[in-house]
Amino acid sequence: MTATQEDIHFQADLTRKRLQLRLNEVWLAAGTSEAKQRDFAARLQEHWRPLFALLLRFYGSRYDFFYFAEKVLLAAARAWAERPDDLCELDRHRINQPGWFTSEKVVGGALYVDLFSENLSKLREHVGYFKRLGLTYLHLMPLFAVRPGDNDGGYAISNYRSVDPQLGTIDDLRLLARDLRGSGISLVLDFVFNHTSDDHEWAQRAQAGEREYQEFYYLFSDRTEPDKYEKTLREIFPTVRRGNFTWHDGMHKWVWTTFNSFQWDLNYGNPAVFCAMLEEMFFIANTGMDVLRLDAIAFIWKQMGTSCENLPQAHMLVQAFNHLARIATPGLLFKSEAIVHPDEVVKYIGPDECQISYNPTLMALLWESLATRKTTLLFQALKHRHALPENTAWVNYLRCHDDIGWTFDDQDALAVGIKPFDHRQFLNAFYTGQFPGSFARGVPFQENDATGDMRISGTMASLAGLEQAINENDEEKKDLAIRRMMLLHGVILSIGGIPLLYLGEEWGMLNDYEFVKDPAKAGDTRWIHRPKMKWEFLEELDDHIATGNGSIRSRIFESTKRLISLRQSSPALAGQTMDLFNTDNEHVLGYVRIREGHRLVVLANFSEQLQAVDGNRLRTAGLGRFFRDVISGQPHQTSDPVPLEPYQLLWLNRE
Repeated sequence: MTATQEDIHFQADLTRKRLQLRLNEVWLAAGTSEAKQRDFAARLQEHWRPLFALLLRFYGSRYDFFYFAEKVLLAAARAWAERPDDLCELDRHRINQPGWFTSEKVVGGALYVDLFSENLSKLREHVGYFKRLGLTYLHLMPLFAVRPGDNDGGYAISNYRSVDPQLGTIDDLRLLARDLRGSGISLVLDFVFNHTSDDHEWAQRAQAGEREYQEFYYLFSDRTEPDKYEKTLREIFPTVRRGNFTWHDGMHKWVWTTFNSFQWDLNYGNPAVFCAMLEEMFFIANTGMDVLRLDAIAFIWKQMGTSCENLPQAHMLVQAFNHLARIATPGLLFKSEAIVHPDEVVKYIGPDECQISYNPTLMALLWESLATRKTTLLFQALKHRHALPENTAWVNYLRCHDDIGWTFDDQDALAVGIKPFDHRQFLNAFYTGQFPGSFARGVPFQENDATGDMRISGTMASLAGLEQAINENDEEKKDLAIRRMMLLHGVILSIGGIPLLYLGEEWGMLNDYEFVKDPAKAGDTRWIHRPKMKWEFLEELDDHIATGNGSIRSRIFESTKRLISLRQSSPALAGQTMDLFNTDNEHVLGYVRIREGHRLVVLANFSEQLQAVDGNRLRTAGLGRFFRDVISGQPHQTSDPVPLEPYQLLWLNRE
């Protein structure tokens, strides 16, 4: 250990000992039991030194650093003292089972409260629906108070401690969390980490001229500094506005606004911002959250001459928040939302940073394989982009509230003979239905005529061909569309990690073109794949069960539900580990899932044509001669080629 490290540890230990009296005051005021105090002390012993070192790197040059460090520690103590007993008990369980979220039982769903159930109170009435489908993880899109009008789909937060009045109250959120926890369902919320709305109290006080709160944001009196920054920044929403700074007439200042002009970037170079956001995080966690999705974390640190994305300081900030969560809310997980280059996405994932992360590369490449009918690029990427550290997991999804960006790596594409720019243009044309023979009915998002950049909006069903099939009343096309949907669901349910459905997918809900009638939504095509739940579909499903009368929606629902059930009864599908094998058929993806002696071989045909895989390849991958498909019950033997019908998925167990 170097002298510098020894000095840091000495200062950390001294600070902690000096604060013991203050900690005792927190325990006394809250009536904290001795057992609960001991739990806190043990975790503090483990995490305080590395946390202190991180804080010192960021803020150690400030004259008030030790006062700041004390504020951080006391905030953690108060959060633990105020943490409800049932959450503390859950914390203890999860400390002893750090990989609890990697179980095959974990299946997620995501929704907007108002579009699914109108409000939080009514959402509680639908907990039984989530259990019926098989969900054990529920992600609610932003539900905190937001600015009126355009609010970026809820990501322009006005108050982190107040629920949007149209959705309910904080007490309603606590009751929902309790009900979900009682049903074995973990609750996930967004923590909008990079910015606040321009009508948040901090922003309002900045606009009123309070210097303390002006330092919560990046404000500039003229264009000198913004112009220097702009040289190396990219534009996130180029069709909405140009540049990353917005002029504010009232303050006569330029404000850093990476996303929309009403979303003001927070200045984490200011320790007061760190403290303020820490307290907001603890408040949200103690309402009963199991996972916080850290929104836009790639952007949270700014440095002149860089892209201000994925900087080392961004990772260190998340690590500091992680240590504090481990101390005060140890059952809480972080989910990374970093829709950036694949090489950068994976850097946010680890036990000391974000335990789980969206998997945008897999999402994009599953759609790419569906368009090309080939798994070449998907296989290339999975070879070196799927593995993760122990006790971490991908969150695998097909659609979410956001658009689809073609986030594959150019070098991966070149390695298999694909020209990246041309291929992205093909995918854009295919998924907007412009390419001859396309089955997809997506629409452009943020189309930039100057650069050719575009992303895609659309529901899973419309992108998979169901909208086209219904419009043309073509039964064969309907069947193929449903097969595509089940193929994609079957892959995310089996490939390793946490599968996540954007609710509505289980019904095959189509694009909602009515969004353009709402002025607050009309300029954002992502609302096309955020349709309102139609509860009459449930009556249709019940009628199907009672009478045997089939429908497209009931077929999709029952097939999806069955795949979820099969996943949850397949121990081989726990964890993250996945071994690819070469099927020697460019249309068929093959991989093996192995867990504690259990083995499952997966074959996925991305073509509408009958395909086959050599039986010997299956034998060597699955280490057996006789297999049975878990999904269909069909037996297979490796002395013969294994046939796959159009878009068929096989989950093969050794007999």
